[in-house]
Amino acid sequence: MKFSVYFVAILLLSQLCIGCNDVSPQEDQTVDKNQKVTRATGRNLSSLAAQAPTQGQSTALEQETSSSDEEGGASTQINNSRKTAITEAVENVSPAVVSITVTEVVQGRRRVGFDQFYNRFFSAPMEREVSSMGSGFIISEDGLVVTNQHVAGENAKKVVISLSEGAEYEAQVLGSDELADLTLLKIDADRTFPTVEFGNSDSVIVGEWSLAVGNPFGLFETAEPSVTVGVVSAINRDFRPNPNEPRVYVDMIQTDAAINRGNSGGPLVDSEGKVIGVNTFIFTGGTSHGFVGLGFAIPSNRVQKIIRQLASSGEVELSFDPGLETREMTYQMVAQYDLPAIPGLLVQSVNRDGPAYEAGILPGDIILKIGNERVQSQMHARALLREFEEGDSMRVELLRKNERYETKMMLRKKVKE
Repeated sequence: MKFSVYFVAILLLSQLCIGCNDVSPQEDQTVDKNQKVTRATGRNLSSLAAQAPTQGQSTALEQETSSSDEEGGASTQINNSRKTAITEAVENVSPAVVSITVTEVVQGRRRVGFDQFYNRFFSAPMEREVSSMGSGFIISEDGLVVTNQHVAGENAKKVVISLSEGAEYEAQVLGSDELADLTLLKIDADRTFPTVEFGNSDSVIVGEWSLAVGNPFGLFETAEPSVTVGVVSAINRDFRPNPNEPRVYVDMIQTDAAINRGNSGGPLVDSEGKVIGVNTFIFTGGTSHGFVGLGFAIPSNRVQKIIRQLASSGEVELSFDPGLETREMTYQMVAQYDLPAIPGLLVQSVNRDGPAYEAGILPGDIILKIGNERVQSQMHARALLREFEEGDSMRVELLRKNERYETKMMLRKKVKE
């Protein structure tokens, strides 16, 4: 009886131990998956679990993603670093810079026959058309364009404006001033145009960046402007008038940004993208016809004064009457009237109701300076007088009986008699 009980107990315990070694169907599937993972990756789930990142660590995939993001960020930083104040200035001003093609009628003569009595050829008047190119820039949304007078003057028969976007329009000359070498054009089109912004040329600093924008030599039919970069080399540069040309350049901005033929009339721009001058001429020193590092621009403040008058009346007039008549000093006058050999203006007459008489200026005086500028010629004096307006007090230095005097003229309109 006892033996039977013990036998049954041992048999039950044996069955329980066998059940402990069995694997359930769910666990069997897990093993299969584990084996598949081992075949695919060379690592089983247990090894992956052993290599699982602890807190503060990242997986290989996360590290690769992070590395890719860093490379993209570096590329973005490089691209951003290429954008400077210069590139932004070019981007702002370029759409308003235009190429100008001008057709002018030039007067000439041609030989038509031979006269035996006088033993020479006779000539007859002849007209011919000449085309030239230059640059300019748009200053108003309705299409006002500033350029040099030697690019487009009153003799222009046809003016064509080409924009950087490819559009072309004809333009009319609203007014030109040969003395200041400036012309104001109006585009014939009913649309809105991109414009530039004028800067203050009185605040220009020697050594600051300067950009010359235009179409040198008229090389490119697309009219997309070229850009050259330099610095402001000097300010307040004056040039003695050329006897063969009725132009006076005073207070010019000098730059080493390359300016060549075709750049005339284009803007000189600062690093803020503002126009500080109009590119006008270069000095070659007689060595070549190309740029040698000496370019000059009309300061923007003077440009704005001139174009305001050109826009209103088509010409430049003084807003005051100085009340005197002068004559440029010459060697003939010095010899004839026994005058001192000194550059200046000889006062011929004075209006008793004018500012000159009130300032004590008399006939026979020689005007040496207007403002702080030494007077070189009659043309030069006209240019200097333009720097003043009605209501200003103008300093005048003069010579009387070999003694220097200084006076001030309160500028006003002539008193009607």
